[in-house]
Amino acid sequence: MSRVGKYPVEVPAGVQIAIAAGVLTAKGKLGELKLSLTDLVETKVEDNKVSVAPCTSDQKARMMWGTTRALIANMVTGVSTGFTKSLEITGTGYRAAVAGKNLVVYPIPEGIKISCERPTAIKVEGIDKRLVGQVAAEIRAFRPPEPYKGKGARYTDETIRRKEGKKK
Repeated sequence: MSRVGKYPVEVPAGVQIAIAAGVLTAKGKLGELKLSLTDLVETKVEDNKVSVAPCTSDQKARMMWGTTRALIANMVTGVSTGFTKSLEITGTGYRAAVAGKNLVVYPIPEGIKISCERPTAIKVEGIDKRLVGQVAAEIRAFRPPEPYKGKGARYTDETIRRKEGKKK
């Protein structure tokens, strides 16, 4: 039995959920997200709760049960409050700045807002959790943190395991 899938998703005030033709649509104050539902799970909307149940008891249906519930919960959170990832840049000469639709050399995708409150701090915001995480990972991949001096781009809540340098 899925530990995640058995709990219904609470829909906060200001968010509308609709299911039509196998597509679940979530609308909120920040935007609209769509999710195409699989035939392996059954999704119901009842009095501000979305519940998901597997259609059969095979392994694939049980896997999709928890996955679908988690995707719906992320959609509801995204359209109501949004998601944020913060990155910190460490090292001499490393800076970031938003110029138009680009973050230095990185083109900002549709649906993502990037801001730099300081030249060494980057904030990635959006309603799609997967897209926010992907953009933050791509920015971090330009200059990942190195273990000797800690230079590079890292998540704000990330800790870098430091190594000891050469000894004479």
